[in-house]
Amino acid sequence: MSHHLFILSPSDTPIYSLTYSSTKPAGNVSSPLSSNLPTWSTSAFAGTLTALSGASSTTQHTSGGGVRIGGGQDRHVIQMIANASLDAVEEVMRKENTMYLKSVDKFNEWTVSAFITPGNSKFILLHEAKNDEGIRAFFTDVWELYVKTVMNPFHSAQRVIKSNVFDARCRASAKKYL
Repeated sequence: MSHHLFILSPSDTPIYSLTYSSTKPAGNVSSPLSSNLPTWSTSAFAGTLTALSGASSTTQHTSGGGVRIGGGQDRHVIQMIANASLDAVEEVMRKENTMYLKSVDKFNEWTVSAFITPGNSKFILLHEAKNDEGIRAFFTDVWELYVKTVMNPFHSAQRVIKSNVFDARCRASAKKYL
């Protein structure tokens, strides 16, 4: 089961992303898109349907320290889902006066949860299983790490976070709560 975290600056610019694959069993993941289509149409577009459904997301670490999801196409689909959910996040933000917005959007089996900081930075998490308390604790830990990073006088809120320590602590928090 994989989780995808995106931290966005107040101007909705991505400043950090993390892909974490949990060792917990994901269960049987089927492609809801292909189940509604005739078999002749799914064979020609099997890769696209699989990518859109998120059924085969494998994490690969690149030599530059980044993370690549799947065969390249999955990464773009995950980014599209996170970007498309921003409208839903802003709509829920107006209605609720809380930092943790729980489940704000859903795309096939991906559920989008969000956390809004007082400075209007957004933490977007794509996940497959429901784990509200674990996600809340994860967001709280990441927020503490984010505040410590942003309080650094040499860092601005608009800059990409490239700290190996920040990344390692986010991964440790993901391992603990997700």
